[in-house]
Amino acid sequence: MEHQEQQNNEYEIPDKGVIDADVQMSSTAVDGDDEDHNSKENWEEVKKELNEIEEEEVGAHDEIQDKVEKETDAVQADFVEVHTEIKGKDKAKAASEVVEDIDETEEDKKRHLNVVFIGHVDAGKSTTGGQILFLSGQVDDRTIQKYEKEAKDKSRESWYMAYIMDTNEEERAKGKTVEVGRAHFETENTRFTMLDAPGHKNYVPNMIGGASQADVGVLVISARKGEFETGFEKGGQTREHVQLAKTLGVSKLLVVVNKMDDPTVKWSKERYDEIESKMIPFLRASGYNLKKDVQFLPLSGLIGTNMKTRVEKSTCPWWDGPCLFEALDTVEVPLRDPKGPVRMPIIDKFKDMGTVVMGKIESGTIREGDSLLVMPNKAHVKVVAIYCDENKARRSGPGENVRVKLTGIEEEDILSGFVLSSIVRPIPSVTEFTAQLQIIELLDNAIFTAGYKAVLHIHSVVEECEIVALLQQIDPKTKKPMKKKVLFVKNGAVVMCRIQVSNLICVEKFADFPQLGRFTLRSEGKTIAVGKVTGLPSAGGSGSSNSS
Repeated sequence: MEHQEQQNNEYEIPDKGVIDADVQMSSTAVDGDDEDHNSKENWEEVKKELNEIEEEEVGAHDEIQDKVEKETDAVQADFVEVHTEIKGKDKAKAASEVVEDIDETEEDKKRHLNVVFIGHVDAGKSTTGGQILFLSGQVDDRTIQKYEKEAKDKSRESWYMAYIMDTNEEERAKGKTVEVGRAHFETENTRFTMLDAPGHKNYVPNMIGGASQADVGVLVISARKGEFETGFEKGGQTREHVQLAKTLGVSKLLVVVNKMDDPTVKWSKERYDEIESKMIPFLRASGYNLKKDVQFLPLSGLIGTNMKTRVEKSTCPWWDGPCLFEALDTVEVPLRDPKGPVRMPIIDKFKDMGTVVMGKIESGTIREGDSLLVMPNKAHVKVVAIYCDENKARRSGPGENVRVKLTGIEEEDILSGFVLSSIVRPIPSVTEFTAQLQIIELLDNAIFTAGYKAVLHIHSVVEECEIVALLQQIDPKTKKPMKKKVLFVKNGAVVMCRIQVSNLICVEKFADFPQLGRFTLRSEGKTIAVGKVTGLPSAGGSGSSNSS
C-alpha cells in the first residue's frame, strides 16, 4: 500500500508490468497462507480486487489531471489577458501592435540611407532619379506614358523621366527642380530616401537643405560635348555643389558620368577618362578621400543603361565596374546613435488634423506618445503619430526622414530651422557662437573682417549673420593658431571668429554633433565660406541662451 500511496501522490498510472508484479506477489502470499486460496474462485476475487484498485487509481489520476489542465488553462488565459491589456488597450489593438512590431523588425533588417542628387543644371539629375524610381518599381508604365505625353505636349520629349521627380508646374515649365524632390526606393540590401537637389545657381539654398539631410551624394555630370565644361568651369554649379556637399557632411560620393549614349559621346572611353581626370584633383582638393569615399561610373539616365543591371559589353566593352544600384548598395552606413538625445531639425511644417513637422532624425529615437521640446521656443509637445516612407510607424530612429504629428503647438508657431529635441537634454539655442571658418571665394574686392555680413546656413536654419570679431588666423601648414593679431583675411584663409545672429537658433558644437555644427556662409548668391561651430556661450549649454 505504501507503494500505491507513492504512485497516487505522483499522479502516475502504474504500468502493466507493475500491476502484474503485484498480482504475482499477492499470488505468492496467498499460496503461503492456505492451499484453499489456490482455488479458481478465490483467485478470481483477488484479481477482481486488484483491478478495482487499478481503476480507482486511474480514475483519481484522470480527475486530478483534468483539474490541473483546467487550472493551467485558466492561469494562461489570465496571463494572456493581462499582457494584452497594454495601458488599457483592447486585445485587438494590442495584437495589431505586436504585428506592427514584427513588421518594423522585418523592415529594420534593411539598412537605410539618404541619397542626394547634385550637379549642374541639365546634367540629368531628375531624369536619373526618375529612372531609378521606374526601375525599382515605384512608378508604373501607365504613369510613365502619361508623363511622356505631357512632356511631348510641351515640346520637351526627353524630359518625361524628370517629371517623376519634378512635381510642380513651375519646375515642369522651366525644366528645373526648385524644391528638393523626395521619393523612396529599395535595392537588394538598402532602403533609400532620394533627394533630388536643384542645379540652377538661383536655387542653391534649396540644394543646401537637401544635401544637409543626405548620407551619400550622387554627383551627376553630363558627358555631352560642352555641357561638362559649362558645369565645371567658373560659374558652373558642379564645383560649388561638391564643396557644399562635403561641408554639409555628405562623406560618400558617387560620380556618375551621364548621357554616355549621346551622339557626341557614344560610350567613348576617351571622353569618360577625360572627365574623370579633370574631376579627381578637384575632388581631392575639396577634401574627399578618392580611394575610400569616391566612385566613378558611366550611365545613361534617360535610357536606364548601367543602372539596375550592368551595361552590356556590346554597348560599352571597356567598363568592368558595377552598375549604379550595385554601387549604392555597397556604400557604408554612417555611425548613428539611436540611444542619444533626440535631435530632429525641422525642414517643413503643415496642418493635417493637427500640426505635422518634417525632417531627418539626426540622433535618438522618436516614439509614438513621447513628450518632446520644440526649440528654441521651448514648447512642450507630444508625439501623436510618426510617418516614415509614407507608412505609419510606432517609432523611428536616426537617419530616417519622417513626418511627425504633434499636439501642444500650433503650426504657425513653428519655423524651418526649429529643432524637435529631448526634454532631458535639449539642444542649445544661442544668438552667438565661436567658429572656425575657411574662406572659399569672397566677392570682388571684398575683404573679410569684423562687421562682414552674410547668410548663415546650418542644418535647416537660414539666418542673416554678422562676423562680430576675428579671433585668430590658423596657419595653413601647421594647422595651429598664428600669434599675430588678425584684422582681416582673404580667399583661402582659415580663421577663428565670433558670429552673431538676431534671432535664437539651435546649434551644437561640431565636436559633439557634426550634423548640427557645420555650416556655410553665402552672400549675393555665392558660397563665400564654410565652417564648423567650435564654442557656445556658457548659457547655451543648458539649452537657453543669449550672447555672452
